[in-house]
Amino acid sequence: MATDGPRDEPRGEPQDRRPDETGDRRPDEPQDRRPDETEGSFGPPPVTPAPPARSATPAAPAPPATPTQPTQSVPPATPAQPTAPPPPPAYAPATPPAHPAQPAPAAYGPPPTYGPPQQPPPAPPAAPPTSPAQPYGTPELLEPPVTPRAPAPDPGPPEPLRPLAAALLNLTGLGLGYVLIRAWIPAALCWVATAALLLVALPADVDGVPGGALLGYVVVLALAAADAARRARRTPIGWRLRAPLAAGLGVVLLAVPASGALAYDSAQDEAVEEMLLDRLDKADRLVKAQEGRPFTATESEYRDALGTYRDLVRDHAGSRAADRVPDRLDTYYKSVAAPYADRQYCEAIEPLKYLRTLPDSLGKDRLGRLATWPDNRLADSFYACGMTSLGKTGGGSDLRELMSTFPESDAAAKVVPGIRAAIDERADELTGPDPCSATTELRAIRTTAETLPGETASSLRAKAAGTIRSGSYACGVDDFKDGRYTEAAKTLSGYADTYKDSGRAKRARTIAIAAEVAAARPQAGGKLPAQRGPGSGQEFVIKNDGPSAVEVLFTGPVTGSVKLGPCLGCTTYSSRTEGRAKACKASGRSYPQKTLRLPAGEYHFLYKRGTGAGNLVRDHSDGAKVQGGYRYTDCAYVVRGGFGDFSPRT
Repeated sequence: MATDGPRDEPRGEPQDRRPDETGDRRPDEPQDRRPDETEGSFGPPPVTPAPPARSATPAAPAPPATPTQPTQSVPPATPAQPTAPPPPPAYAPATPPAHPAQPAPAAYGPPPTYGPPQQPPPAPPAAPPTSPAQPYGTPELLEPPVTPRAPAPDPGPPEPLRPLAAALLNLTGLGLGYVLIRAWIPAALCWVATAALLLVALPADVDGVPGGALLGYVVVLALAAADAARRARRTPIGWRLRAPLAAGLGVVLLAVPASGALAYDSAQDEAVEEMLLDRLDKADRLVKAQEGRPFTATESEYRDALGTYRDLVRDHAGSRAADRVPDRLDTYYKSVAAPYADRQYCEAIEPLKYLRTLPDSLGKDRLGRLATWPDNRLADSFYACGMTSLGKTGGGSDLRELMSTFPESDAAAKVVPGIRAAIDERADELTGPDPCSATTELRAIRTTAETLPGETASSLRAKAAGTIRSGSYACGVDDFKDGRYTEAAKTLSGYADTYKDSGRAKRARTIAIAAEVAAARPQAGGKLPAQRGPGSGQEFVIKNDGPSAVEVLFTGPVTGSVKLGPCLGCTTYSSRTEGRAKACKASGRSYPQKTLRLPAGEYHFLYKRGTGAGNLVRDHSDGAKVQGGYRYTDCAYVVRGGFGDFSPRT
């Protein structure tokens, strides 16, 4: 086949074969070259020749052939396989020996060499006996290539600041000490540790970084700084930096963690401020929610809000939330004292009393003007509520508390004039349609005046007592007129017993008797009895035939009462018929009796017998008409089951 023409080949040194190379190679094995060999031209893959006969001495290398024009080569004949191929020679001849049966094909070999002739290498030792013939000769044992280790870097000239620079750069938390000496894996570990700390710490919250995480990170930085300093002693700086410059850069970069710590502290402080402001806002909402509700139902909520305000000014003084507490307290006071603003003075007393206790818990210095803010309002509420309840049962206690708590206040100075005016007002009502209510209020006012401290209350007590005397009489008379005879009898009897020196005592007694009779016998009522007692008129004898004393009340043209003692030896009768037949008729028995002179007219009697002979006797009422020219005898006896009838006798 035709071959390419000649090529200009670069000159090179003659090829040098290693002692372990053999003269024959398999066509598919690459030819090993040493690093210092230059690569020559190549041609078609050579045909593997038959192994030549082993010679005792290696042939000298042939001189380089002059390149000639390529000619068409004749295909060589296939060589016969030898029965026992000899071992390969130690060195291949420079020019393969001529083989009559296999001419060498035209090929591009190594370029010619120039220079002094090379001495042949020494002859190899005798080869051991070979094994039976193989197609490709003796197998060659190939070892796996060994990767050569890179030589240790040169530590360079000694730099005392190099370990310090590496340690300082690692203390920044950025792993720059490892980057300085190109230790990438430890640098990555530093980055991971810093990233983990940032994940734990950010975003900044009130609690800050957990102590364990912060301590662990500091330990990691310290170990990284020590390790970088150790490595830097034998490792040169991998960048165009001098150790002093790197150390200075480390000192400057220490500002990164320092500024980060300051920024984190600032962020944490802001988180605390936000938390405190949120707590303040929650307390404000709690206060606002209590508007319009009674203090007794909201006191616990107000106390909770106050606790929040107190904690802010006491435990977080200087915070934005604490600085806003005074304004919130002003709103708080107004919310608690809302009933006072609505003129609900009685409902405002308890809230204002509560506000007066706050200086003990918050301190007067923190409250400022609010410390005394409730005083005048509470005094006014005491007065207004006390005057409203004046005259009611149990009322007026607020006036007593006013006089004892704020004796020098303007409200306290109005108490005595206010009570005096109230007494005069009730006195005017005694002539009105309801003197009893006015009298009841006067009694309550007197009770209030009696409990007031100081000498100023004595005049009020005297004024109230005089008005009550008039009120009691007026009330009894009014009750009689309105048909409330039992109440009239009780009131006027009490008046007569209490005010014996009064000019109205006798009249009150007369009306009381008539009222008591009318309570049992309504016909006796209707109009006030005449102020006239028995003394002229028809003789009227009253006897007692009962075992117990008896009081006889009568009213008519005259009104009065008679009391008779018990009859000794007298007993009760089984029936009214027996009583009528036997009462007051026993001969030789002295019956208690009393004789009256009654003008003619219609009379009503009430027999009130006490207990006697172990029996309870009911009262009995009856009526009789007294006419002129007659003598009347009334015998009072007791029947088992009732009083005896009134039996006048001529």
